[in-house]
Amino acid sequence: MHIEKIFKTVLDCSFNIHSTLGPGLLESTYEECLFYEILQSGIKVEKQIPLPLIYKEVKLDAGYRVDLLVENKILVEIKSVESLADIHLAQILTYMKLSGCKLGLLINFNVAHLKAGIKRVIL
Repeated sequence: MHIEKIFKTVLDCSFNIHSTLGPGLLESTYEECLFYEILQSGIKVEKQIPLPLIYKEVKLDAGYRVDLLVENKILVEIKSVESLADIHLAQILTYMKLSGCKLGLLINFNVAHLKAGIKRVIL
């Protein structure tokens, strides 16, 4: 499946969840629901993937985890915060660099209209 079609499916799933549940829930709730919806669409998705940090020749297990990894191509970072901050963008960019993913999706479900909480991130 083409990466843009996969990306659109993830977006559609996110909009369905937000339309059904609305804002104000925990990040973990949205993560579980999005994981379920993506699985139901027939797309491969993994959640809470450990992400080691490699500094020179030292591999550090620093406890970093990717919220969702879709088809080993799209990294999804889920938030439920008042508003996205620069640190959230920095986080997904760092995770993308460490994982080798070139396409990321930062989603803040704690907004009135989900379109305002979505950032597409490209390396």
